Amino acid sequence: QVHLRESGGGLVQAGGSLRLSCEASGDTFSRYAMGWFRQAPGKEREFVAATTWSGGAKYYPDSVRGRFTISRDNAKNTLYLQMNNLKPEDTAFYYCAADLELRTTRPTAEDFRSWGQGTQVTVSS
Repeated sequence: QVHLRESGGGLVQAGGSLRLSCEASGDTFSRYAMGWFRQAPGKEREFVAATTWSGGAKYYPDSVRGRFTISRDNAKNTLYLQMNNLKPEDTAFYYCAADLELRTTRPTAEDFRSWGQGTQVTVSS
C-alpha cells in the first residue's frame, strides 16, 4: 500500500500562488492514479484535480480549472498541485489520494483508497 505525505500549505493573500507536494512511499508510485481533494470546515471533501498513472490525462472541476494544475514526477515519487490566482473560497485542508485505477473523470472521495494527512491552505482577502 502506498503512503502519502503532503506539504506546501500555508497562508497566502488572494491572487497569490502556492504549490503543494505529495510524496509517496511504500509502493511503486507510477502504478497509481492520483488526486487532490479539499475539505473546508462543515463541508464534504471536494474533488480538486486528478491524473492518471502517467500524468497524461488530467481532470478538474470548473471551480479550479484554469487556476490549478496537477502534475507528477514518477522518478521522484511526487505529486504536485500548482495553485494560482487563489481565492478566499479555496481555503481548506488539502489532501492527496491514490488508487490503482481512475474510474471516472469526476471522482469522489470514495474512488480513492489511500490518503495523506493533509495540509492547510488559507487564503486571506
